[in-house]
Amino acid sequence: MRLSDATLAQVRAPVRTPAYDRAATRVGVVHFGPGAFHRAHQAWYFDRMLASDPGLAICAVSLRTPDLRDALTPQDGLYALAEKDAAPSVQVIGSIKEVLVASEAPDAVFERLMQARYVTATVTEKGYCLTTGGALDLGHPDIRHDLDAPERPVSVIGWITEALRRRKAATIQPFTTISCDNLSDNGFKLKRAVVRFATARGEPELAAWIEADAAFPCSMVDSITPATDDALRAQAAETLGLTDAWPVQRERFVQWVVEDRLGADASLFAAAGVTVATAVAPFERAKLRLLNGAHSTLAYVGLGLGHGTVAAAMDDPRLAGFVERMMREDVTPSLHAPDLDAPAYIDEILARFRNAAIVHKLSQIAWDGSQKLRFRLLETASEALAAGRPIDRLAVGVAAWMRFVVRQAKGGIPIVDPLAQVLSDTASACDGATADVARFLALEAVFPLDLARNARFKVAVSDAYARLNADPDGVLAR
Repeated sequence: MRLSDATLAQVRAPVRTPAYDRAATRVGVVHFGPGAFHRAHQAWYFDRMLASDPGLAICAVSLRTPDLRDALTPQDGLYALAEKDAAPSVQVIGSIKEVLVASEAPDAVFERLMQARYVTATVTEKGYCLTTGGALDLGHPDIRHDLDAPERPVSVIGWITEALRRRKAATIQPFTTISCDNLSDNGFKLKRAVVRFATARGEPELAAWIEADAAFPCSMVDSITPATDDALRAQAAETLGLTDAWPVQRERFVQWVVEDRLGADASLFAAAGVTVATAVAPFERAKLRLLNGAHSTLAYVGLGLGHGTVAAAMDDPRLAGFVERMMREDVTPSLHAPDLDAPAYIDEILARFRNAAIVHKLSQIAWDGSQKLRFRLLETASEALAAGRPIDRLAVGVAAWMRFVVRQAKGGIPIVDPLAQVLSDTASACDGATADVARFLALEAVFPLDLARNARFKVAVSDAYARLNADPDGVLAR
């Protein structure tokens, strides 16, 4: 039997089920990009809030693909969340009221946006159509489409802007928009992109209204969320006693920090476990540079050493020790976060990395490297160079990414990256020599010019690139 409202009472103990009347809930949140992370993270928080406020159910909007809609609609939006730890647990999440496919039901999406209190998004860094400098890329194909056809948008920027235009015309206050992607200053950049898009549409009054009245809190999210596989589906069926087409899993640790621009709802978010903070930047910087920077280094170096998962990479003492030294000695000085207990936070991250109950594939972490490197490693390296600090360990992750791209291209393995063709073309000219590094550093969409031209950076990356295959022990012993 399939998990649904009709079968919810048959879920086996001790699985927890929604602690509220789902029939009494109303959509108050529209979420763009309802992948596994959203369903394991923000949807879990809103599930907790619904016990106090039935007006915060979620309309999950997939921008293009119907897969999630097809999986969850027969289940009335219900699905299982497995928390993987030494003492694993499973619960049923009921916060998703409906799933819509934007390309198939644009009018229904706009109807929900007219009613929403919150719009949230997990569309990855590339989904915001930004330049390397963080501004809206008006030449991006999706943005050009939305400027030509604003009432049938394809980008999240286009959807938000058009929805706000309609609310303004109807004298409805703007919703609060929360980016939940690993993008530094995500709320600020998203608001700036929306305002620029409204201006580019030739609507300065709309741009001014958004600038003055619309809230775009910065946020930071954290929880390791491996992709769903058949083993998880089998585990969910056995635990629930019912079939779940698309369960999700994550580690028990979960964190959501939101800038205090939530008005009267701040206490509601806080009661659900959200950290409502005056400033998100210190949390964000620590997470992006310590956790995500270490993750990317583990992925690219670990794959080169033949490891498949984060836990397996951490079982390699060479790599685990290298990453820990990088975090403590190279990344921590860049945080400028007096309220953060960095040593304790690093201890926590390392323990999470070693959690063998989480099968977090390095290949998944390696996706979209051209978009992630800037925030995870390159900004840290730039600041270290300016301060005169060493960058040798930071350069290893960058060089390992280059080698990873070359291996994928030479092996005929698809590169999962918005710059896949550019990266493939670059890699095709590589021959394993340090001259390869110059070819990659010439990619302005990845490397800021001032960093790419920095002599110390070029030497450090070239040295790491040459030694990763020839002498990995020597590189990792640093």
